[in-house]
Amino acid sequence: MNINKNYDNLEQSYLFSTVAKKVNEFSLKFPDKKIIRLGIGDVTLPLCKSVVAAMHKAVDEMGVQATFRGYGPEQGYDFLREAVAKYYSKKNINLDLDEIFISDGAKSDLGNILDLFDVNNTVLVPDPVYPVYVDTNVMAGRKIIFINANSENKFLPLPDKDVKADIIYLCSPNNPTGAVYNKSQLKEWVDYAKNQNAVLLFDSAYECFISDDSLPRSIYEIEGAKDCAIEFCSLSKTAGFTGTRCGYTIVPKNLDKLNKMWLRRQTTKFNGVPYIVQRAAEAVFSDEGQIEIKENINYYMENAKIISDTLDKLNIWHVGGKHSPYIWLKCPNDMSSWEFFDFLLNEIQVVGTPGCGFGNNGEGYFRLTSFGSKENTLEAMNRLEKVNVKEHMV
Repeated sequence: MNINKNYDNLEQSYLFSTVAKKVNEFSLKFPDKKIIRLGIGDVTLPLCKSVVAAMHKAVDEMGVQATFRGYGPEQGYDFLREAVAKYYSKKNINLDLDEIFISDGAKSDLGNILDLFDVNNTVLVPDPVYPVYVDTNVMAGRKIIFINANSENKFLPLPDKDVKADIIYLCSPNNPTGAVYNKSQLKEWVDYAKNQNAVLLFDSAYECFISDDSLPRSIYEIEGAKDCAIEFCSLSKTAGFTGTRCGYTIVPKNLDKLNKMWLRRQTTKFNGVPYIVQRAAEAVFSDEGQIEIKENINYYMENAKIISDTLDKLNIWHVGGKHSPYIWLKCPNDMSSWEFFDFLLNEIQVVGTPGCGFGNNGEGYFRLTSFGSKENTLEAMNRLEKVNVKEHMV
């Protein structure tokens, strides 16, 4: 028996596991101190009423023989795929049902899609970046090259035509920085991917937070994207499905071989998302559901503004928050990412995410999320205002 030695090349612990460990150790040492978590991007508002009603109805159906359902189609029930197609049509994007694949979340599919590609492909990833893009390719042993995202390019790097890549990852709005590409910038990436004969893996998990109609919410708003791009999206942040688990992946039929391969992969390795969850997801795309989830999104964006306004008041450089639930800030007083993490935890009991966990270019930066309650967000920012960072770091 031989193990996959590529796992030896991974960081010893997943970023968020390390954060959780540090927080748990602090809690055991100081059990009376209230910790406010603005780190992991988990939502706090409950599922909206129309989603819960649809789920209850589906549960009742599963308790009656006439409406009971067993194994469903691995690529998703038609009723949900039709709802997704209708949602895209509002963006003037036409999708056939067999281009839409329902999944248990974008994270799963972003890793599983790699089954379709040879290990010898070269992967291009922005730095900083969501760790899953890197770690899943490290596990497979692929060569990874990085393109620098930094304050100079507003954390929106553009392609270098002299760099050869086969698989390209993009996320917009970006996790962790909150930066959003405009249409002309994404057109450069689409043209680059086509010229390279590469596939563009586009993560649009946070598209629902974009409020400016001039900014694209799907890669397929860009001419030529269906010839080179696969899009991943999730209802985790859109509708609070972090614990319910449902998303979808779009594999255009223009990518003929890949569309058929993904169908074959899913029918072999995946049994589909539960019927109850898919009925709940269908309700997200209803007129009533869209109104309700918009209220939740606005709630989180108000939190983002509270964080951003506080950072402005303290003259702490930051981006994001305008079209994203993430605020990406430069650690004050030249602290490292983990130094600032420890400072916030120990001094004011606020938890964020060290930027270095997202790549080398994340060192010296820090990510806060707006997914907490408004009360906790206000309290966290009040604590930050009252503490003198420079006083504690000499």
